[in-house]
Amino acid sequence: MNNANNTNIRADFALITNWVSTKAKVLDLGCGDGTLLTHLHQTLQTTGYGIEKDDANWLTALKNGVDVIQMNLEEGLSGFEDQSFDTVILSQTLQAMHNTETIVQEMLRVGREAIVTFPNFGYWRNRMQITLGNMPVSKTLPYQWYDTPNVHLCTIHDFDIFCKNHHIEVMERKVITEGKDVHVLPNLMGNLAMYRLKNSA
Repeated sequence: MNNANNTNIRADFALITNWVSTKAKVLDLGCGDGTLLTHLHQTLQTTGYGIEKDDANWLTALKNGVDVIQMNLEEGLSGFEDQSFDTVILSQTLQAMHNTETIVQEMLRVGREAIVTFPNFGYWRNRMQITLGNMPVSKTLPYQWYDTPNVHLCTIHDFDIFCKNHHIEVMERKVITEGKDVHVLPNLMGNLAMYRLKNSA
């Protein structure tokens, strides 16, 4: 892959790197311009593919040397065999999925592990904006209510219940705010949730 500018790598990307094995085969869903896959390849010698729907992002990823497939995640991952990847990643895209349940289950079908990250709607600053009568706008939720791609916002507590009800094992969970770990009252004090998942045995 060509080198990309990773000097300002996102904090969640740096943490995702800790959950991916050296030389792992990775599938990145909604890979954008391929920054994460490029970073993983450069730091861990990973292989794999990205999936991206947006034309501009897809083209940029190709130019960055990323093996990227242009397709709509809402149509599922039927083209991939069971357990064909070590890790499947969905980074800050879960909230934009219409078929949330299906995509998480598909991730755990094609991958031995899944990494899911999403903005925590329960973050106190979001709650404050709602209390003041406005839909939240922040770094992790940068859209206005009328142009947002987000359709299924959730809290950390919501996602914990989702995993329990769907027999998904939470191997690790990190909650961060401005790149720093949050350990106390994470559903209130954390603005980004990160989960490392696998199917329960």
